[in-house]
Amino acid sequence: MKVLTYPGEEAETRIEQIVNRSLSYPVDLEHSVVEIIKAVQAEGDAALLRYTRQFDAPRIKSEELKVSDSEMEEAAKQVDPDFSGLVQRAKENITAFHQAQRRNSWFMPRKDGSILGQMFTPVAAAGLYIPGGRAGKTPLISSLLMNSIPAIIAGVPRLQVVTPPRQNGSVNPHLLVTSQLLGIREVFKVGSAWAIAALAFGTATIPAVDLIVGPGNIYVTLAKKLLAGQVGIDMIAGPSEILVIADFSANPHHIAADLLSQAEHDPMASALMLTADAALAETTAGALKEQLAELPRREVAEESLSAFGGIVVVNDLDAALALANKIAPEHLELLVEQPFQFLGKIKNAGAVFLGHHTPEPVGDYFAGPNHVLPTAGTARFASGLSVDHFTKKTSVISYSSEALLRDAADIMRLAELEGLEAHARSVRVRLEKDQALS
Repeated sequence: MKVLTYPGEEAETRIEQIVNRSLSYPVDLEHSVVEIIKAVQAEGDAALLRYTRQFDAPRIKSEELKVSDSEMEEAAKQVDPDFSGLVQRAKENITAFHQAQRRNSWFMPRKDGSILGQMFTPVAAAGLYIPGGRAGKTPLISSLLMNSIPAIIAGVPRLQVVTPPRQNGSVNPHLLVTSQLLGIREVFKVGSAWAIAALAFGTATIPAVDLIVGPGNIYVTLAKKLLAGQVGIDMIAGPSEILVIADFSANPHHIAADLLSQAEHDPMASALMLTADAALAETTAGALKEQLAELPRREVAEESLSAFGGIVVVNDLDAALALANKIAPEHLELLVEQPFQFLGKIKNAGAVFLGHHTPEPVGDYFAGPNHVLPTAGTARFASGLSVDHFTKKTSVISYSSEALLRDAADIMRLAELEGLEAHARSVRVRLEKDQALS
């Protein structure tokens, strides 16, 4: 990639392209998803079977839409013996991190006899969407772990996994073994927008849920967007992105590898480096060219870097941090000598990776924090998937007669100013009754 200098017209234009990346969709595509949703709502399993046969598994039968117990048992025989141990180690790390997010209900009694508080309760059922991963050849184990574990810790009683089947109607055994290790037995062989619609409305085979989480293609994303309100969703996620801030202490080969780790995801992915070291910028550009030539997903990465990538030289690290907060990246790496020195200056980022030994994939797979993160600048107001997404917060209010008497006049006055006489009356009749009794 060409090395740009900021401030400078070319660098500013490239940064604006990244900042203004929006989650826009062709109108005809949205119409297609609307039709899919309507079909599933009206026809249920018949629509699921039709779409699944058309796009995924041509010979699948209706009774095969749900993974059977025998398929679960057979899956364990098809994976390497050490796979369960690997999943268990990742599960322990992710669980330990998310355990710290648990919240307890609380109550605040007051001297006048009133009690205020908040209850935290899990949703009754959640649907976990797990993408097919190149027609089932690359099972997205990490997505299943990251989406299910916070739900399990929140105490969600029912978890359902939906994932596109392979062409022969099966599900990759690694996903099924992981589901069993997580204690999830409800796995359904449906994908794309029809899977989201099924989870939202329910069918004879797939029960409806209260919340849908998990990444997916543009059809999945649009379906979640259109059905938000009918069902809860985690977020509207866009293409992956990384921003690397580096100083003289960074290794250019490490930076190049980290940039490519996101550029290979999608042509719309963004990979940007900011540094005050012009020499480091040039050597990183060279390393990027070398590594790109060897990358299996070279064409995807090249398209991403061409549209939304960049190596930008800034005046100093403070300027880099200011730009990072403007961009609000999904992943922010601080490959600098003293990364904790700058952590307090980061205001907008989905996740921050500190130091030379913390590449972004550490967070994607194993460290513990969730890898479902806000993208496209939404880290300005949004957070990564957490236990909170699976819980509801219910306010608790209990007034004593003394507390009502004290606040009654203020409550009635506010209600009357808003033209809501019945609101005021619901307080007034209690005062009149209490006065009559006294």
